[in-house]
Amino acid sequence: MTVHQYELVTILSPQLGEEELPAAVERINAFIASRGGEVTNVDEWGRRRLAYPIERFNEGNYFVTELTLDSARAAELEANLKISEDVIRHLLVRKDEK
Repeated sequence: MTVHQYELVTILSPQLGEEELPAAVERINAFIASRGGEVTNVDEWGRRRLAYPIERFNEGNYFVTELTLDSARAAELEANLKISEDVIRHLLVRKDEK
């Protein structure tokens, strides 16, 4: 089991209300925790205009999450984010690569 540090940038749908955003982020964090990972920091960047339309949206709610996770589980996380209706884009980057 090889645990690495990752940075996850997620853009959540602008259709989510202010009260729904924390629940959507918590679902992602719970998925990470249930796979043996640990969320070390979540930074909310707020609603921002997208550089180009994604799925007919011009804005999105940005979140940057720092986490540690087994490298084999990172693929599971990405697959889950791809099918999530709340997430319109994501980027998972391994931080400890040299």
